[in-house]
Amino acid sequence: MKNNILYIVSTPLGNLSDFSFRAIEVLKQVDLIVAEDTRHSLRLLQHYHIEHKPLFSLHSHNETAATKKVLSFLQEGKSLALMTDAGTPGVSDPGQHLVALAHQAGIRVVPIPGPCAAIVAWSVSGFSCLEFIFIGFLPSKSTHCRKKLETLGDEKRALLFYEAPHRLLSTLEEMHSVFGPDRRICFARELTKQYETIRVDTLSAIWQWVKEDPMQQQGECVLLVEGATFEKKEMTTADEMILKLLLKELPLKKAAQMASQITGISKNVFYDVGLSYKKYSL
Repeated sequence: MKNNILYIVSTPLGNLSDFSFRAIEVLKQVDLIVAEDTRHSLRLLQHYHIEHKPLFSLHSHNETAATKKVLSFLQEGKSLALMTDAGTPGVSDPGQHLVALAHQAGIRVVPIPGPCAAIVAWSVSGFSCLEFIFIGFLPSKSTHCRKKLETLGDEKRALLFYEAPHRLLSTLEEMHSVFGPDRRICFARELTKQYETIRVDTLSAIWQWVKEDPMQQQGECVLLVEGATFEKKEMTTADEMILKLLLKELPLKKAAQMASQITGISKNVFYDVGLSYKKYSL
């Protein structure tokens, strides 16, 4: 074990047996373990008889001050391991700021690979996607959440989200509204844990199922949404009629979205056509 190294240690998502031999050895040998929640991490450390190792807390509420302190430990020549509650540090978890500053300070950063919920969900989805976009957690405010989803409505790559239990239903409802009821989604809940649930279906079916089963509203989820597919490239007279009828009752943005869901044509195409209608009417 060399000094002055920051080890980024991936931890099990739930099943403690998913911890690697290398990760255990690193945690046994470092001078200090930096953890998101020391109480949570202690259970894992006790399981592998590493409970006497010094712990230091670094989480979202103390990240700035704690990062400076951890950096000073490294600059003193100590070897440290960074771990979060579950999965890979820095992936929608604290740690990115520390890693960035460690690089700037010339400190060696060493990954100890292991579980990552995003990759685990992708591997069990069965989706034929060569690419995906990792979004992580959506904005907490409903208006900001919807705007973010709307910017992704025409994205052809798969979309990967993390979601907390108290926001799951509202997020599925927004996805159902923005992406349309027939878009397929992989719902992955409590990965590797006792009540692990993995289901692939349409957004309409998943939303209804989760609403009717309170059990599915517990625990953190990974939501992998298939990318948009638009088979039709040009608008027909019938498509234009749909847009015109919708514009009589709805704002342009909403009308374009609904016309897209009905016809399979990109909402951007309908939006541009709608703008030309407005310009002509002026």
